[in-house]
Amino acid sequence: MRLPKPDPRLPMAFALAGAFCLLFATARAVRADNAAPGAPPLRTVAAVDLPRYMGTWYEIARYPNRFQKKCVGFTRADYSIVADGSVQVVNQCRLADGSTERAVGQARQPDAAAPRLKVRFAPAWLSFLPAVWGDYWIIDLDPAYRLAAVSEPKREFLWILVRTPVVDAALLEALLLRLQGQGFDLQKLQRTPQQ
Repeated sequence: MRLPKPDPRLPMAFALAGAFCLLFATARAVRADNAAPGAPPLRTVAAVDLPRYMGTWYEIARYPNRFQKKCVGFTRADYSIVADGSVQVVNQCRLADGSTERAVGQARQPDAAAPRLKVRFAPAWLSFLPAVWGDYWIIDLDPAYRLAAVSEPKREFLWILVRTPVVDAALLEALLLRLQGQGFDLQKLQRTPQQ
């Protein structure tokens, strides 16, 4: 019995897919190394107690971004530690038609107590690709773990999170001043309606 000849296009398809993944990962790495021009490197909090950080956080403001374009408000994130030590992330928001959109992802803390996590919302089978893991840097966190700010090295993304749908005005004002001191443009912040 004769085996069929392999399709000569198959190795080329794998090579192109591999090259694309490598190019994408390299582009992301280069972008991550190029912090905001003229700004000092972004500072994070010294450490984070991950079990204490778990639970529900309500988004009260953010920089506009493409993946939350359809969200009209009532945005929240729920974090929980799973059996393998990673963190399950469940983000949800209200859409204009009143429905709720949910995205389930995974976060990992490369170093214990480090405030720099890696998060992915891509399918698990792609988790071997560095490009699917985004930076989740906790850049501000009050001692009581009630108010937090999250960003990434280039300062393109920014989220302000609070434990309750309503934030204390004085705490928020102090946080905004600290963010401004870190080089964030507060004019870009978009408030998030909450219940």
